[in-house]
Amino acid sequence: MENTSTQKLRLGIFVLLGSALFITAIYFIGKKQNMFGRTVHLSAVFNNVNGLQLGNNVRYSGINVGTVKHIEMINDTTIRVDMIIDTKILTHIKKDAIATISSDGLVGNMIINIIPGKGNAAAVQAGDIIKSYSRVRTEDILKTLNVTNENAAILTADLIKITHEITDGKGTVGMLLNDTVMANDLKQTLHYLKVTSKGTNESVQNLNNLIASLNQKDNLVGVINDTVVAQKIKNIVINLEQSSIKIDSVVENLNTTITNAKKGKGAINYLSNNEKLVQKIDSTMININQASIKLNQNMDALKNNFLFKGYFKKQEKLQQKNQKK
Repeated sequence: MENTSTQKLRLGIFVLLGSALFITAIYFIGKKQNMFGRTVHLSAVFNNVNGLQLGNNVRYSGINVGTVKHIEMINDTTIRVDMIIDTKILTHIKKDAIATISSDGLVGNMIINIIPGKGNAAAVQAGDIIKSYSRVRTEDILKTLNVTNENAAILTADLIKITHEITDGKGTVGMLLNDTVMANDLKQTLHYLKVTSKGTNESVQNLNNLIASLNQKDNLVGVINDTVVAQKIKNIVINLEQSSIKIDSVVENLNTTITNAKKGKGAINYLSNNEKLVQKIDSTMININQASIKLNQNMDALKNNFLFKGYFKKQEKLQQKNQKK
């Protein structure tokens, strides 16, 4: 009888402890799965869930805020994932937040990580679909690496082929590396280029010195730039022009006098009828005319000279103004 009571007591204690452990386990599991708190539903659409399963955690800024409730295949490229989110966290999640699928550690389960947005958008509401971002899958990375390895192998083979051809003296580079005659010719060419460059630099320096010396007062350009000398040349040109005008007037008066003398009577007519005297006078007039022509030619040359052209143009403008007045 005593043994039966003891066994019943032990059985009761065992049942109570088992029930307590069961209830505790259910509580922790339910709390982890947000079964007992107030929750809302959010959704996100992905192209690939990368092994995400029901019950996996949902994190916001590294904090567990919910779990994966449902995964639905919409079509071959669209998968909808429903999440249970704690109501307390809902106000912190904005509409510009982005959901991504990542791994919990190196070899852990897949989780949904909600990244906060950078703007000042409003908070999400129950049932909203937030934006998603599908990361590159490991398979895609491996495929890319495989293609890269194949390309690297092709490039390596080509480089080995090119290296062998250069070593064998094929091609321009191989000839430059292996042909001593061409190397010497190239060396001499570079030497000549160096010498030519040096000579060119010296010529440029001499030219710069020549240009700098043009502004000195002991040469033609320097004299022209001197305002005192320029004023003297201007006065000379004015005097030459006035002399030319006077000579033209004298020649004209002389021609008139000679004509009158030939047509008139008296000593002048007598003198004009003397052939020898006429020849002398004609010779004198020819010389005077030639001198006048040459003087006019000199004046024209001065007018066309680039040193005096500006001055004569100014004089012509002044004469035209005086004539108009």
